[in-house]
Amino acid sequence: MQPSATLGMTAAAKNLKAAGHSVIGLSAGEPDFDTPAPVAEAGIGAIRNGQTRYTNNPGMPELRKAIARKLLVENGLEYDPEQIICSNGAKQSVALAISVLCQDGDEVLIPAPYWVSYPEMVRFAGGIPVFIPTSVDSNYLLAAKDLEAAITAKTRILILCSPSNPTGSVYSQSQLEELAAVLRKHPDVFVISDEIYEHIVYDAKHCSIASFEGMKDQTITVNGFSKAYAMTGWRLGYFAARKDIVRAADMLQGQMTSAPSTIAQVAGVAALGLDHAVIQSMVDQFRKRRDMVVHSLRQIPDVKCPLPEGAFYVFPDVGAYIGGKTTSGRSINNSTDLCMYILEEHGVALVPGEAFGEDRGMRISYAASDEDLVEACKRIHAAFSGIVRVRK
Repeated sequence: MQPSATLGMTAAAKNLKAAGHSVIGLSAGEPDFDTPAPVAEAGIGAIRNGQTRYTNNPGMPELRKAIARKLLVENGLEYDPEQIICSNGAKQSVALAISVLCQDGDEVLIPAPYWVSYPEMVRFAGGIPVFIPTSVDSNYLLAAKDLEAAITAKTRILILCSPSNPTGSVYSQSQLEELAAVLRKHPDVFVISDEIYEHIVYDAKHCSIASFEGMKDQTITVNGFSKAYAMTGWRLGYFAARKDIVRAADMLQGQMTSAPSTIAQVAGVAALGLDHAVIQSMVDQFRKRRDMVVHSLRQIPDVKCPLPEGAFYVFPDVGAYIGGKTTSGRSINNSTDLCMYILEEHGVALVPGEAFGEDRGMRISYAASDEDLVEACKRIHAAFSGIVRVRK
């Protein structure tokens, strides 16, 4: 397994800050908003009321019932609470699903660019990650024909992330139906649908692939509380699936971590009862930041930057600058060189696209204050202006 490039870049930025340098961190995938007050108060109340003991391993019944209601009302998915398991973040939920479905030598299809942890989780489970490239011209979305071509007798899982980390791309209903039509022909292939950014959408509508005809039993729907409810540190996620899959995950979780924090679970119940206007106010601010960052990046010569429809990332194609050299004498041989140059000489922490399986790109998180984003964009422009490109 490889260390997380996101965590690595965040640590490098913190080290530079500690040494007295001015660094703006746009590498972490974390909302800069506080957890909504009613949710925080529910957690505080849990402590004061003595709700500090273990819960049932798959999660407290009240929370699983609330999640089941949410899935029915918001996603059109009918699950019993026994078909839901709560874990220490959506990250653990994805890892559990991969671990219980993937055997040694199984192939797991991962569209690229991908979230950095997917292939490492697959390798840990003994599987073989198989990457399906997408392009900036298709907004980094997987085409049905490419999915069909990638499936073999060894294929066990497709990992789908919409809205996407790192690109912010969102699959439309028609695009998901095309993928579902392929998957229905391969009932032994499961879909792990990572929907953690579900509520952070702008110019699109989120759809769950499990809601399409014949796909529910074939899909593990993963979600959580970190992004929409600004609850990253509470560590609470879940997945919904067939009972046999949930039972297997329950057994594995019981031997590894047991249930997630009781306090976080109580807060999770409160979050699911929150007025969506609270979430929308955060999304509205993210939209303004997205528009500003994308507009700024598009002013850089030969940088291609699609307009993300969800999440809080942009993933520009900066391939025109790979192979160049900075005026300070640094060679830019790949996206890691580029991001280290921008960090060390211009004080902005980004994540290289190489870590996401697309070396022509880099991930920029706009989950930061307006002031920081304005200054970061100035610094990024200065960084690109300092690269002498090799004309191809």
